[in-house]
Amino acid sequence: MTVAHGTKLLLDKVSLGVSDSDRIGVVGRNGGGKTTLLKTLVKTEEPHSGRVTHAGGLRIGVLTQDVRLDVSLTAHQAILGDTAEHTWAGDAKVRAVLDGLGLHEVGLDAVVESMSGGERRRVALAALLIGEWDLIVLDEPTNHLDVEGVSWLAAFLNKRRGAHLVVTHDRWFLDEVNETTWEVHDGVVDSYDGGYSSYVLARAERDRMAGTAEQKRLQLAKKELAWLRRGPPARTSKPKFRIDAANALIADEPPARDEIALQRFATARLGKQVYDVEDVSLSFGDRVLFDHVTWRVGPGDRIGIVGVNGAGKSTLLKMLMDEVHPPSGTVKVGQTVKVAYLSQEVAELDPMLRVLEAVEQVAKQVDLGGKPVGASSLCDRFGFTGNAQWTRVGDLSGGERRRLQLLRLLMGEPNVLLLDEPTNDLDIDTLNALEDVLDGWPGTLLVVSHDRYFLERTTTVTSSLMGDGTIKALPGGVDEYLEKRVRRTPSPSVATAAGQASVNKPKGDSRAARKELQKLERQLVNLDKREAELHAAMAAQASDHDAISALNKELHDVRGQKETVELAWLELSEQV
Repeated sequence: MTVAHGTKLLLDKVSLGVSDSDRIGVVGRNGGGKTTLLKTLVKTEEPHSGRVTHAGGLRIGVLTQDVRLDVSLTAHQAILGDTAEHTWAGDAKVRAVLDGLGLHEVGLDAVVESMSGGERRRVALAALLIGEWDLIVLDEPTNHLDVEGVSWLAAFLNKRRGAHLVVTHDRWFLDEVNETTWEVHDGVVDSYDGGYSSYVLARAERDRMAGTAEQKRLQLAKKELAWLRRGPPARTSKPKFRIDAANALIADEPPARDEIALQRFATARLGKQVYDVEDVSLSFGDRVLFDHVTWRVGPGDRIGIVGVNGAGKSTLLKMLMDEVHPPSGTVKVGQTVKVAYLSQEVAELDPMLRVLEAVEQVAKQVDLGGKPVGASSLCDRFGFTGNAQWTRVGDLSGGERRRLQLLRLLMGEPNVLLLDEPTNDLDIDTLNALEDVLDGWPGTLLVVSHDRYFLERTTTVTSSLMGDGTIKALPGGVDEYLEKRVRRTPSPSVATAAGQASVNKPKGDSRAARKELQKLERQLVNLDKREAELHAAMAAQASDHDAISALNKELHDVRGQKETVELAWLELSEQV
C-alpha cells in the first residue's frame, strides 16, 4: 500500500501483516508515518494505492492520540455504559482495569467535560481494555500514565490473549510487551524480531554491514547498546537480546559516563552547595505534600524523582526554582547555581523566528563536557538538520517545539538542570541524542519522569514522593518504588467492597478464611442458579401479571443477596 499527505510520501508500497497472536511495537521519528500506518491498517484512512484486508468478523479496538468522548457522559457511562455497579464489581478484569489506571482517583461519577486531557485519555483506555478484541491498536498508550500505571499496563498486555500493535516512545514499555518491532522511516517499514533492545542491536548491525554513511547514528546505537549491555541483569536476560553479537559490536565503546570526572568538574563549577531543603512543610488544601522534609542536592548529583500523581513532584521543582514558597522551613540555594528549568508547558516564542535564530538568541556556542559546540551543530544533533534549521517556529509540531525548548536551555550553559517530564512528545532518536548530550554534561540533574528507561539511562539515584509528605531515597530505583507501592496501597475496588459487605468474615486464621471463601463461593453458585431459574420462570409465565410481579420481587432479593456475597468475597479473597 502507498499513502501520501500532500507532497510527502509516508508509506511507499509497504506490504506487511498481523497474525492473531502478534505483539508488535512501532517506532520511528515524529511525522514519519507511524500514526498513518495504524490508521491505514484499521481502515480509518484509505491508502492511495494497494489494499488492506481483514479476516472475517475481526474485532479491533483502537486508542488514538486524539481522544474523543461524549463530554456529557460520566466516567462510569463512558467506560461501562449502563452496567450497574453490582454487576461489574464481581468482574475481576473490570476491577483490575479501574484500579490499574487510577480511575477511582478521577471518580466514576465525574463528568467527562470536567476532566483534564490526561484523565479523558485514561477513561478511553479503560473503556478499550475491558472490551473483548482480537486486535488492539494503541497510539501512545503510556501518555499521562505514571510509573505505576505504565508498569500495570505492561503486565496487563502481557497476560492478555490476542494481538496488539503499539506505537510508543517509551523504550522500557517497548521491550516489556513486544516480540516484534516495526521501524517506520523514509516511506518503508522494517521489521525486527524482539523488543527495543534487540531492535537497537539489529539496526546497528544492519548499518555496519551496509557500510552506511550514517556514522553518527551508528555511534549513538553503539552507545545505546553499551548501556543496555552494562545495565540491570533483568534487561539482558531475555533470550531475544543477543549478548555475543552486542559484545562484538561495542568492544571499543567507552562507558556512557565518567562519573568521577563529571563529579569533579561539577564541584569546580558549583562549589559544595546546590540545594538544601530544611524542615519544609507545604500543603494545598487538605493535601499534605511535604511534612517537615529535609533533603539535600549536591554538585554533580543526578537524581530521578518518581511518585504518585499529586504527590508534589512538579511542586518540588517549582520550590527549587523559587516559584512556590513553603509556609515553613527554608530552601537554600548555592551562590554559584545557574539553573535551567524545563516545565511541562512549552514556552511561547516568536512564531516568525527560524529554529536556528531562536537557538542563537540564547548563544551561538556552548561548552559541553569541555568541548565547544556551535548552535547549528547542536541543532543537528537534536534532529534539526539541513533546511529544518530554517523552519519558522510557528510551523513546528508539539514535539519539535519541545526539542527547541531543550536546545535553548542547553545553550544557556546552566550548571543545574531541572527537567519535568522531558520525554513528552520526543521520538526515540531525539531521546537518544538528548541522553548522549547529558552523558557528558557536568552539572546537577534532577528529572521528574514516568519514563523508566530515561530515568535509568540518565540518573544515578532515585528519590520518591510516596504521597505521605516525605522524600525517600530508593537504592533499588524504580523497581523498589513499585514494590513499596504494592505493599502500601490497597485495591480501591476491594476497599469499596469492604465498606458495603455485611457478611461476617473471620480474622487472623488464614485456614478459616479459606473455608469462608469456599462457603461464599458455594453461595454464589446457588444464587446464580436460582437467578437463572427465576429468569426461566418469568419467560414461561410472561402473560401472568401477578406471577411476574412475585417472581420479579424474588429476583430483586436474590440479586441483593448476590451483591452482598460478591463484595464480601472480594474483600476476603484479597486478604487471603
